[in-house]
Amino acid sequence: MADLHIVVDRAAGGVAAQIARELREAVRHGRLAAGARLPASRELARDLGLSRGVVVEAYEQLAAEGFLISRIGAGTTVAPAASRPVPPAPLDDPCPAPPDRPLAGPHVTRSGESGHEPYLGRRSTAPDLGAFPRQRWLASMRRTLAELPAEALNYGDPGGVPALREELAAYLGRVRAADVSPDNLVIVGGVAQGMSLTVQALAGRLPRAGSPHDLGWFVRQAATPVPPPGRIPLAVEDPAGARQLPLLHAAGADLVTVPVDDEGLDVGALAATGARAVLITPAHQYPTGVVLSPRRRAELIEWAAATGGAILEDDYDAEFRFDRDPVGCLQGLAADRVILIGSVSKSLAPGLRLGWVAAPPEIAASLRLARGELDLGSPVLEQHVLADFITTGDYDRHLRRMRREYRARRDALTRALGEHLPEITVRGVSAGLHLLAELPKGWDEALVTERAQECGLAAEPVGPMRYAPGPPALVMGFARLPVHRADAMVGALADALRGRAAS
Repeated sequence: MADLHIVVDRAAGGVAAQIARELREAVRHGRLAAGARLPASRELARDLGLSRGVVVEAYEQLAAEGFLISRIGAGTTVAPAASRPVPPAPLDDPCPAPPDRPLAGPHVTRSGESGHEPYLGRRSTAPDLGAFPRQRWLASMRRTLAELPAEALNYGDPGGVPALREELAAYLGRVRAADVSPDNLVIVGGVAQGMSLTVQALAGRLPRAGSPHDLGWFVRQAATPVPPPGRIPLAVEDPAGARQLPLLHAAGADLVTVPVDDEGLDVGALAATGARAVLITPAHQYPTGVVLSPRRRAELIEWAAATGGAILEDDYDAEFRFDRDPVGCLQGLAADRVILIGSVSKSLAPGLRLGWVAAPPEIAASLRLARGELDLGSPVLEQHVLADFITTGDYDRHLRRMRREYRARRDALTRALGEHLPEITVRGVSAGLHLLAELPKGWDEALVTERAQECGLAAEPVGPMRYAPGPPALVMGFARLPVHRADAMVGALADALRGRAAS
């Protein structure tokens, strides 16, 4: 059994995270070899003079990251190929790490295909892919392959396999207070596809239930002039993420902007646009981080009822709440007017390409028909695996672990900004994976963004996300920012800006 040399600073807080960091570094640098058996949690807790729960939390975190393997009756061991030395960063770097180079931090790629660590990059919305629960996902995969009938691997329901739709309906009802049944859920390839198909359905571009789908009908249509595709006026938040706008336009949306203030979307301004559909991120608006207030939620539902309008609810960052009580989704208040769109891209990984749309029956049927005609639906095996992952409770456990970790990283970043750059105002930190850093008047947000990226921070300027002018600001992501690196990185940013006119 491995003899561990762990140093814990109780006064610094976050003791479980300290233990996890010490063990992680020991594995990374070869002090704990692959296959080495760790002390039982009770024994290590006794040695350190701590409660067993603290050690269990550290072990669980490292098992979720793939460093450790815990089996009942077999104890806890270092995962195969987890130990992989990483060369130290050059000492003469002006900042801890540039954005496009591997970042020396606590998370190591654990696929066995690469020894590189994830780096922060420039996208402020990226989750920590190193924390993907490989072992538990693999367990669900093995269980699915062992139990799934051979016929289930055939082409499935283009709207999604029933097992996943049933599990998601129960999960969304329990966690997001959604009014969802398996029949009005459609599995899609992520939020982007869900948005595109929904806009096309609202614009009349998709087939509707009951329309002919025989070969002869399509042949007859070939000789018929095709009317121009429909378009709809769609209101979007200002500011908003710019990446989705071309996708929405291509799907048939003529975009109009509606300002966002401290309560969220301005519903009065929405009514003035004449739009009959609106896309909103009420749980945690991007980029401001504002949560839609109860008053605005009620006003928005009233607007939809009075105008016959549709609300597209992007359930963005809803899984990660830190300083506020859970807020149910809008769809649960008006299932006949709200279309809920979500995915596991932030909670698990974008590469899974698994999302869902909960829509009124007619729109759900249209989306299901469209999936059948466009691509025959999403991958079947992955849907069954996700259903198992939810059924076993592993999805809930993973989210609880990541909420603890992301909160610690958020706190480290906000603390470092307050100490090194107190002139910056931090907003939107009650949930999600990013914060809004408002700069002093006259600062050049493009310059500050560039300096932040040079120092390895995930940062993006807010200016390109605005239609109406606004104060200079940055969106800063903390999901991939190791707690122990935050102070050094922000300190380096402050040094880079100090003595320069940021204007």
